[in-house]
Amino acid sequence: MTMLTLAAIAFSTVIIVMLCRGDPKRRRSARLAGDGHATQTRRLLAAAACLPGLACALSGDAAAFLIWLGACAAAGWLTALLFARSERTP
Repeated sequence: MTMLTLAAIAFSTVIIVMLCRGDPKRRRSARLAGDGHATQTRRLLAAAACLPGLACALSGDAAAFLIWLGACAAAGWLTALLFARSERTP
């Protein structure tokens, strides 16, 4: 189950990074070119990021679900932090 949990975390982290890169408000405030993701694309990506957690929950492994949930929260914070720092540096 450890490999399933790590794969779920990796998949969700990739989707979180994609959501951050295409966020229209972040792109506007950083004065980046392009409009970012459309609303439907953002919703599909958010749903895709939640699918591994749903798989962990449906498999009945509460520990894997909680580890996935905490790791996704940490990945979200770290992604936002790293993207904010990269935009401030010239």
